[in-house]
Amino acid sequence: MSPVSSTTPPERPGKVIALHLNYPSRAKQRGRTPAKPSYFVKPATSISASGTPIERPAGTELLAFEGEIALVIGKRARHVSPGQGWSYVESVTAANDFGVYDLRHADGGSNLRSKGGDGFTPLGPATIPAAEVDPAKLRVRTWVNGELVQDDTTEDLIFDFGTLVADLSQLSTLEPGDVILTGTPAGSSVVQPGDTVEVEVSYGAKTTGRLVTPVTEGTTPLPEFSAQPKIDDNQREQAYGDRESAGLPAEFVLTEELKTKLTSVGTATLSAQLRKNGYNHVSIDGLGSTRPDTKLIGRARTLRYVPFREDLFKSHGGGFNAQKRAIDSLNPGDVLVMEARGEKGTGTIGDILALRAQVRGAAGIVTDGGVRDLAAVAALDIPTYHSGPHPAVLGRRHVPWDVDITIACGGATVQPGDVIVGDSDGVLVIPPHLVEKIADAAIEQERQETFIAEQVANGESVDGLYPMNEHWKARYAQWRP
Repeated sequence: MSPVSSTTPPERPGKVIALHLNYPSRAKQRGRTPAKPSYFVKPATSISASGTPIERPAGTELLAFEGEIALVIGKRARHVSPGQGWSYVESVTAANDFGVYDLRHADGGSNLRSKGGDGFTPLGPATIPAAEVDPAKLRVRTWVNGELVQDDTTEDLIFDFGTLVADLSQLSTLEPGDVILTGTPAGSSVVQPGDTVEVEVSYGAKTTGRLVTPVTEGTTPLPEFSAQPKIDDNQREQAYGDRESAGLPAEFVLTEELKTKLTSVGTATLSAQLRKNGYNHVSIDGLGSTRPDTKLIGRARTLRYVPFREDLFKSHGGGFNAQKRAIDSLNPGDVLVMEARGEKGTGTIGDILALRAQVRGAAGIVTDGGVRDLAAVAALDIPTYHSGPHPAVLGRRHVPWDVDITIACGGATVQPGDVIVGDSDGVLVIPPHLVEKIADAAIEQERQETFIAEQVANGESVDGLYPMNEHWKARYAQWRP
């Protein structure tokens, strides 16, 4: 194939607007599918031509490519409909939406630092006239050092191109030469200095040609007055696309098999096994349950309240605050664990939000503070562990402050992702890496205790039996199923 148009993309468009998620393969990789499109803006100075090197900033390591289809606007668009949107596109071309994940922490969601650098938006080398293609049948491919790493089509996009143009035109006038980056499929990953990335957009025999971008190493470090590179395992996973590619251990999954094991044993037995493994401070103390007959098992999501202060409650207590965000982001199997400092003089949750957590599929709620509307909360199926009832609202003692951070609840440290197990005896926090070991040991302990109970019921003395000496261990080995 060869380019069908000698037209080149604009060297300096008025606006470069990029879409976050649009390909189902990428949405699956990210673990979320947006209901509406969301965007960020890249500076026009980030545009570069095919063959122009991109410099990975000195001191960074997570420079990632994203092969994309770019739309070049041909005429002024304002308040257009989705059905009209495609008619405002003059041409399509290949694009690469490069980003440095080391700098995402400083962006505050803008992507300006991480994706706005000079040369971070290569376009070209040629365009394909929009009038000559079906926008639902375009293909985008990316190669790294000659190896094909991305290959997808526009057949099943989350948001079609006409909708993107229409959506953007509702608040911002799109002008001739503006560029819209339409999202990347799965396969985006990290590249190193010395690598070469190529992107091509095609429609049958029509092609943009390959957009070539060599990667070089920067030599000028960021000065002290600038935000410095900072990465963690989450950014590594996001940059590489998955944990395995990033060289990270596989993420813990609370499988149905593990849930069954944990359900089969009591928290008292689990607590004993945790102590044997050196964990003596993993019980969330002083709480009662609205459903003591229901076993609580799930992964922790966390919410932190800070002590009430008038100005902080004014800025953080109203609207869609941290409490409501935490509730509304719960997924099936999550347990919302709240740090309320053991403060019983106000409620930390009431019937409406508890009901919302139940509707979201959450496994339970744990707070070391009070609960409002306790009778109504107790009538729900979702178990709620709490320190007692109280009629007052948050503003009396608490400001909802932050979500999904390490917290303290009932004397125990809880991190997002910890396994929470509760029953009528109380609530335990189990570090994920210990769950299977603790569960298996607890099952074996309860099996031994069943044997011991049978012997005691038959009149045997507990001397030498509880705990078992060598004689009884041999008898147990014969008895064991």
